[in-house]
Amino acid sequence: MKMISALVLAMIATAASAETPEQTAANLLDPVKAAHIAADPKAAVATMTNLMDPATTMILMQKGMDPATFTKMMQAGMSPDILKAYMAFIDPNMYMKWLAASMDPNFYTAAMAPLMNPNMYMKWLGAPLDPRVLQMAAAPLNPNMYMNWAMAPVAPANLNMMMAPLNPNLYTQWAGAAADPKTYGTWGGFINPATYGNIANPFAGFFPAAPAAK
Repeated sequence: MKMISALVLAMIATAASAETPEQTAANLLDPVKAAHIAADPKAAVATMTNLMDPATTMILMQKGMDPATFTKMMQAGMSPDILKAYMAFIDPNMYMKWLAASMDPNFYTAAMAPLMNPNMYMKWLGAPLDPRVLQMAAAPLNPNMYMNWAMAPVAPANLNMMMAPLNPNLYTQWAGAAADPKTYGTWGGFINPATYGNIANPFAGFFPAAPAAK
């Protein structure tokens, strides 16, 4: 009876996953969103659940055959958002979240739920005959695939990306992100002048603030 209850709970937990395999694959192929997944235990569990679904693997393989996928990844890597995303790994709050998750039985229950779901094993047994797998197996016979890769260096998206280092706005955005205290989470308070108050201005005590206009 307990085993049946565990299986029912596992199936409910798997069905309650907020992300679809398509969303999970898109997030994993985005360096910024992938960092957010690693920094958040709840997002990590949802991603691990979908990674056990063969549909996610199929989508990742399909996207890996498209040169535009790698262009988007490189574009994301040039964005200052990637600095903000990876600075989360120096924030103590992130480690506190994972510490709390490591002591939460629900975290392990959610992580093990897909392994207790018989439907997941049936999906893997049927995966070799999935139309998406058969389509990928036939892809090397399609000349369009080779044309896409051959024309990738002159694709407008790639040409724009190669010109990006010549754009001064790119460096302005990176400088703005590096100087923004919000980029560094908890540690950002140390570079925020407002944190120190009068300490940052030793003469503030000698000059009282002007009264606010009514």
